[in-house]
This record gives sequence, structure tokens and C-alpha cells, in this order.
Amino acid sequence: MRLSHKFQKLFTRDAAESLWEHACRWAHPVSSRRILATIDGAELERLREQYPYRPNARKINAYEDASYWIGVNVKRIQDLWLDRSPALQILDLGCGPGYFLYLCKLFGHEGIGIDPDDEPFFRGTTRHFGVERVIARINPQAPLPELDKKFDLVTAHRVCFHRIARSENGEWLEWTEADWKFFINDIRTRFLKPDGRLLLEFNRRADGSSFFTPELRTFFESQGARIVRWKALLAANPKQRPRFKQIR
Repeated sequence: MRLSHKFQKLFTRDAAESLWEHACRWAHPVSSRRILATIDGAELERLREQYPYRPNARKINAYEDASYWIGVNVKRIQDLWLDRSPALQILDLGCGPGYFLYLCKLFGHEGIGIDPDDEPFFRGTTRHFGVERVIARINPQAPLPELDKKFDLVTAHRVCFHRIARSENGEWLEWTEADWKFFINDIRTRFLKPDGRLLLEFNRRADGSSFFTPELRTFFESQGARIVRWKALLAANPKQRPRFKQIR
């Protein structure tokens, strides 16, 4: 019975999509080592000393660990084919320390980040990486700040802005479908070019399950999303199903 269960896990949808992602990355390798060589690790350590961990901050988020975060963001670059596409205008929501936009710049793209100014360390890293950042918080059913331009790609990695507060039992209270609909429409109408795309990458839930409950999967698919593992990719036109490989 156990062996049968293991074989079932091997052939789940998630496993198949994971295998496809790994195959695509393997076919078009990107050298994390070369990218890491462009970063001044000593300066990141100095910035960490200047901006120490906040009280009760999770040490798992050691953003000065450039080797780890370059590896994470190389995969993001590969999955969106940004290492092989023409120059794009990119908006990164919740840009954090700026690694993703720094890599985008190395591959010839232009980017802007949006983030609240909650983490002092990010002030130093975004300046160090030359990442343009707009200070703002994403709230339910509130439009994003006006940027006076539109983008080929809007991204949000490890999304957490949809978490409003914790309930008494410790579970997160999250955006409703109406909140998500407002947000997606705001991005589509004000920030995406006609052939633009919106990528939302979610964390798994506390029990290890997918962010996409059956209800959320149905909702995002009703918005035209292509869902791959914990990511939802949406086109500017809700009637189109976008591809991770941008075809021009």
C-alpha cells in the first residue's frame, strides 16, 4: 500500500509540472555563480550590521545570503523566460531586497519595485542593487499608486499582501474573491500593456497544501489564469490564456 502511495505521488499534477519546470531550466542553463560574482558580499554583510534583524524577525529570511537568493531568483527568471526574451518593462510587487529586479536588469530589462518601508535592510540593498522602489502598501480594494506607465510584466513572489490578520486560532484571514477581482482588474486596466502578463506566486499553506483551494482555483481560472503549481499567470485580456514563454 505504501509503495502504491509513493507511485501515486510521483504522477501527481504537481510532480509533472515540477518535472517540466526542471527540464526547461536544464535546457537553458543560467550560471548563478557568474551572477553571484557581480555582487559585493562584503557590502551586504556591512548592510546587515547597519540594519540588524528586527526583534522576533525570522532568521530564515537571511536576505544577506546572496548565494541562496540568487539561486531562488535565477529559477524565477528562467521560468518566465526572462533570460531569453527581448527587453521588458517589469513591475515587481513586494520587491523586498531587490534581487529579482537586479537579475532582470542584468538580462537587459527595466524594472520598478513596490514595497512598504517596513524592513530597514531593504533600503540599503535596493540602493546597493540600483533598484528603483516606490514605497506603498497593497490593501484590499484599494488602487495601487499611479506610476504613469504600463508594463509588459507585473510580478509578485511569495505573495503575502492578501493576508489581512490572524484569527483567534492563529489562521490567516485572507482576501475575498471580491478583493482579488478588484486587484486583478486594477493591474489589468492601469498597469499592463495590451500583451502584458501578471504573475502571482503564492506560498504553500501551513499544512503544506496548495494556496489554491478548489474555490480559489475555480475563481482564478474564471479570470483566465494559467495555474502551474503555486503560480497563477494572467493576461491583460481575461479571455486569453497567457504562456510563461512570451511569444512576440
